[in-house]
Amino acid sequence: MQELMSGNEAIARGAWECGATFGAGYPGTPSTEILETFAQYKGVYAEWSPNEKVGLEVAIGAAFAGARAMAVMKHVGVNVAADPLFTVSYTGTNGALVIITADDPSLHSSQNEQDNRNYAKFAKIPMLEPADSQEAKDFVKLAFELSEMFDTPVFLRTTTRVSHSKSVVRVEPQAALGDRTDIRHLPLKYVMVPINARARRVEVEKRTLALREWAETFPGNRVEMGSAEVGIITAGMPYNYAKDAFPEYSYLKLGLVNPLPEKLIRDFASKVKRLYVVEELDPFIEEQVRAMGIEVTGKAVFPYTNEFDPGVIEKGVTGTSSAPAVTLQTIPPRPPNLCPGCPHRGLFYALNKTKAFVSGDIGCYTLSYMKPLAGMDSCICMGASIGIAHGMSKALGPKGKGKVVGVIGDSTFIHSGITTLLNAAYNRSDAVFIIADNRTTAMTGMQEHPATGYTLQGEKAKELDFASLGKVLGVESVEVIDPLQFKNTTEVLKRELQKDGPSLIISRSPCVLLMSKKAARAKHFFTDPDKCIGCKVCLSCGCPAISWKDFEKAGLPPRPERKKQKGIAVIDPTLCTGCTLCAQLCRQEAIMREDG
Repeated sequence: MQELMSGNEAIARGAWECGATFGAGYPGTPSTEILETFAQYKGVYAEWSPNEKVGLEVAIGAAFAGARAMAVMKHVGVNVAADPLFTVSYTGTNGALVIITADDPSLHSSQNEQDNRNYAKFAKIPMLEPADSQEAKDFVKLAFELSEMFDTPVFLRTTTRVSHSKSVVRVEPQAALGDRTDIRHLPLKYVMVPINARARRVEVEKRTLALREWAETFPGNRVEMGSAEVGIITAGMPYNYAKDAFPEYSYLKLGLVNPLPEKLIRDFASKVKRLYVVEELDPFIEEQVRAMGIEVTGKAVFPYTNEFDPGVIEKGVTGTSSAPAVTLQTIPPRPPNLCPGCPHRGLFYALNKTKAFVSGDIGCYTLSYMKPLAGMDSCICMGASIGIAHGMSKALGPKGKGKVVGVIGDSTFIHSGITTLLNAAYNRSDAVFIIADNRTTAMTGMQEHPATGYTLQGEKAKELDFASLGKVLGVESVEVIDPLQFKNTTEVLKRELQKDGPSLIISRSPCVLLMSKKAARAKHFFTDPDKCIGCKVCLSCGCPAISWKDFEKAGLPPRPERKKQKGIAVIDPTLCTGCTLCAQLCRQEAIMREDG
């Protein structure tokens, strides 16, 4: 039987088919759908952990108990999980442990463009890399087998294009593995105090040597001989691009990218006149091939940045590309923007008016850095906003009072903001910290977290109370506001910025997409042409539902009594959610509900 599946769906299917029973991680594009799909299969446990480090640690625990477990994250998540990652390479696993890293060439939804193949080499962990959905399903099964065979965690690396593109996949029944749980008391293997870790370090090197031998016969590495004029070594999605551009060339298609099969590479190189390495991002394979003393062309002709396509590869090899040029001018401009009715809009509009430095974080609200809101001044990584605001307040001293705000989303606060808020309270920061609580992990598609009251698999859970937590951590001044009540939001911000010591504001209002059914029934707003004076203040909140039209386009006659007014603000009823923010901003009371 065959089905059309994305790479993410195929990974989840492959894990289930081979008897994996445990999955943990943190949502992040392009990896999110793996756990969401896996959670729907019978007989499995899946969870959204507070962050990737916790997700990996609980997956390690499941593997120590004998299960086939996987930890799922995007590429930057591996940075968060790096601490346990490097040590589980020493301890090995009792069951099997597969770590999914979903890299994001071209930064479709990320703050950097790192190449996590380097983590595999650095941590001395084998890494498989599929090129399509069928390989994604097959390779995750091989990864679990490899983990058990060599007593090692195994990386499975995908990229955005593999994760989200769809291709035909052969589906199979689940393997009957039975109960595999088995606790083993092996402190010399699992307790990494220095004396034990030194012994395990030697075992890692023995394992690496064995893996290098095994790599030579790994079925996912294959040679496709065509023209001997040119040979291409490649892996993952770039293999498809290269085959598209040059179907007649010879290929060494790698499925195992760490460790590399040196004998196979040498044999392939000896059969072709010119050798290229086609790989996105870092020259990971190229540098190792060069270290073997083999002459090869790679980043000298191919870019270091962004996703490839057949045209990029054709141009790298021949100097020109026959692929049709993309004319961006024909695409209507659509700058990223907060949704109509987004509760973050009121908060960041108010923050802009404070003139404070706003240290931001990773989430939908990061879009508020753009005009017209212009409500954010920095964004580094998940959880950094609170630490940066605290550091700035200490560096500025008394003269910085009332000038620094740190904003973090609810899911991001749980991910890595709790300890930074504790630090700010403990060290008596003079900054205001805001949790933008929209009741979900909105940016990655409405996933649950410990403050939503539900788990990944839909079970009811206890809701984390941010206000109580803030007080327990040592913040004495804690306020809860609705950011769509603009006057109160402005007053609370002004008051808290004047206080000594740290302040915590919970800006609580549900994501408008969670409220979509209610919004569809809401009474929308319109502009009264008799009251509108064309001041454009309503446009300053940046709502996509509000646009400026001259009188003729708005279907209205000119206003001779107001010679300077050339047009009117128009509200699109199909986009308006009835959030009331624009009506609160209009001093002329020209914006009114449909029912008056």
